[in-house]
Amino acid sequence: MSRLHLFDLDGTLIHGSAAAVEISRQLGAEPGIGELERAFAAGELSPPQFAALAMELWKELTEAQVAAAFDAAPWMDGIQEVWGEIRARGERCAVISLSPSFFVEKLLDWGADAARGSHWPAVPFREPLDPSGILDAAAKVRIADELCAEYGLGRADCVAYGDSMSDASLFAVVPVSVAVNADHHVRDIATHAYAGRDLREAYALTGAAR
Repeated sequence: MSRLHLFDLDGTLIHGSAAAVEISRQLGAEPGIGELERAFAAGELSPPQFAALAMELWKELTEAQVAAAFDAAPWMDGIQEVWGEIRARGERCAVISLSPSFFVEKLLDWGADAARGSHWPAVPFREPLDPSGILDAAAKVRIADELCAEYGLGRADCVAYGDSMSDASLFAVVPVSVAVNADHHVRDIATHAYAGRDLREAYALTGAAR
């Protein structure tokens, strides 16, 4: 039976950090993004509001800085090995994240079958932000369903990996889920929990590893 492995990005594949933080670090805008992250976590900002304010912080962002942020991010160990094994088994792997698609899609080069993020204008920004393109937590389930339809699979064939309450809706509709470096709120609703820096170990909890 084929399966679809669905990975969150911020706090899951990136250990203890997020795409927005890593991008902001390249621009010296860490204090500003820290304030936005806290407000977002407190429910004071919607995803489109967060994105609009982050875009203002990043108005001078270049493609070179995005690449540098990606390269410098504290990635979990073993990501490409896990995805290589998943694909060798004839299964699929995808990343679904609320972070900007121009960052998320770089993971296609690491072996993800799909990488879906919020739709932002191309870098450098010349167009305004379209709020309708910014994903929220509910979009993770919708995108998972779209990917299942594309690959001829169903929710029962999915494994989800995540760390925050934005993954809760997805965890609720798939049979296997792994809380990766998550607090107890997420651990309590997952079928497995992992704390550490090696994605190979989190993947092994699903019983799929060779």
